[in-house]
This record gives sequence, structure tokens and C-alpha cells, in this order.
Amino acid sequence: MRKIDASLQDQIHGAFAPLNDAAAANAFPPPGSLSAALDQADPTGTAAAVPTAKTPPIVRMFATAAVDMWLRAVHSFLVSASLTNVSPVWSSVTGYYSSHYTVRSIAHLLGFFQLFSRKRSVRLEYENGRFSCVFDPKQTRDREHRFYWKVVKANTLFAGDPFFTQNLPGNESDVSHRDRANYADHLSNFPTFRPLDAVAVRTRIERISDIEFQAPPIPKVSLYPDIDSVQVIAYHRLVRCRELLDTVVGTNNRFWRVHRDPTWARGFIDFQLVEETGLGSEFTL
Repeated sequence: MRKIDASLQDQIHGAFAPLNDAAAANAFPPPGSLSAALDQADPTGTAAAVPTAKTPPIVRMFATAAVDMWLRAVHSFLVSASLTNVSPVWSSVTGYYSSHYTVRSIAHLLGFFQLFSRKRSVRLEYENGRFSCVFDPKQTRDREHRFYWKVVKANTLFAGDPFFTQNLPGNESDVSHRDRANYADHLSNFPTFRPLDAVAVRTRIERISDIEFQAPPIPKVSLYPDIDSVQVIAYHRLVRCRELLDTVVGTNNRFWRVHRDPTWARGFIDFQLVEETGLGSEFTL
């Protein structure tokens, strides 16, 4: 069990509370809304980190963005499972993106967003019942696929979790496996195209959820295409994110109650795990 810091509980609660006041199906803002709102709120020309008071709609959009990213993770995982025997290339890529979307979802829950257009990173902070946005200069090496993984791994909830890593080049990194599938020349591994049916997808996901191991099987680029490892860690990560929201927000929250069990994923995925002792996904308040 990992105990969630009280200030983080309050921050997540505060972000999700307004979402109880509207129909869950209509609660997502238009695409790009959060980045546009942060772009307008950014204190342009200021080199130091500066807080802004324009936070109520921004705070709510941090919550909806986190759930949107988690839904992308689930959808990408289903695609990866469906392509397991059809295309090792795209099964690897979509499996990695399932992991990345989960990590980005958690980063938004923690209050982080990378504002690409302004070359800034944004921190949502909560203190004494008030939210503020702090804009920091983007570091030279803080590309998206490093930034979000770094801020999640730095949080005490995930620092000791072996399923969450720094996303750095090298064999012990998810992004290296994705890079092999995306960019390496002469992969020469293209099976006959035979799309899976619904039964095959369900069977594949059940197998992934039941695999037991002593340590998280971080994909090794030397073993490409290491599809089992790509999918196992993607699945465990998205379940952990769901467990975090279930623990902090709870299923009584109108918005999260609807989206924690997407209709389009039912019949394929039940978010259950078989885990070794010490690798549990449970959180506690």
C-alpha cells in the first residue's frame, strides 16, 4: 500500500469537484482547450516562475485532460493487443503509447503540463485551499517523452514503483523499444496480415493480465519485438492510474464514475491484475 499525501489528495479532489455539477458526457472541453487557456495565462516575457490567479477553469481542465489521456491509454492498449500477431511494429508502437498516455495522465493529476508553444512547463499548485499556476522555463532536454516520465518518477508515490521509469535512451527504456520500431532500418519482420477477431483480443488481454513475474519486464530493445513486455507494463500502468483515481476521487464522483469504465472497452478489459507480493497497485489515503 502506498499512502497518498494529504496535499495531493486535496489538489486532485479540488480539480475533480466541479465535474460533479455537469453531465459527464459533456464535461470534456473542445480539443486544445487547456493548452490555449495556459497560453493566454502565461506571463509572457517573464523569465522566473510566476503564479497566475486565472485558475478555476484551468484547474478543471487539468482533471479532464488527465482522464482524456487515460482513455487514450486504454484505447491504445486495445489496439496494441489487436495487432499482436498482425504487426509487431505497430503493436510495439501503440503499446508504448499506451504507457506514455498513462504517464502523461498521472502527470496532469500531479499538476504538470508542458506548454510546447511557449517553451514553458506549468505546475498547478495547491495551498491553503487555493490553486495557482506556476510557469517555468522549459529545460533544453525536456522533450515531452522525457518531461512527463521524469515528473511522475520524481513523485514519492511512484519513485519506488518499478513499473515507472525515467524515459531515457538505452535498453532499459520503453522509448528505446518504440524508437526501434519507428526508426531503425531493416526490421524485416512483417507477418502475413491476419486481423484478430474480438475473441482473440479478449484472450490476449486476459493472458496479459494473468502473467506473473518477479520484476516488471521493461522491454529490451535487444529483444525486439518484445511485445509481451511492452503490453504487460502498459497494462499495469493504466491499472495503477485507475486505482489512484478510484482511491482519491472515488466512484461517487459523477465524471469519473462514468469514464472509469468506458463502454467501448467493456467485454475486452476488466482492469484486473495478478501481481507478485511487493508489486501491488494499491493506494491508501
